[in-house]
Amino acid sequence: MTRFAITSSTKATLIWLLLVLLTLVTYGLGKIGYSGTFVITIVLASVLIKGHHIIADFMGLRGTEKKWRWLMQGWLLLIVAVIATAYRYS
Repeated sequence: MTRFAITSSTKATLIWLLLVLLTLVTYGLGKIGYSGTFVITIVLASVLIKGHHIIADFMGLRGTEKKWRWLMQGWLLLIVAVIATAYRYS
């Protein structure tokens, strides 16, 4: 049995492809004209996924102290929560 080792450049490429895919999905939803709470939920979930990978992998915080990861992830959650609250009460 052969094991496939994922190199750091392969991992970065796969994450980048995920980010592009999520961006295209949310763009497509907007371009088609879908709206509503379900679509906003999809878009904000996409933002959380993309933000997590950008923080952890592209900013290089995956291997750092937890306090720095929690600080950045917390900021991301705060921004998404503010947007969701603004949508809810608009």
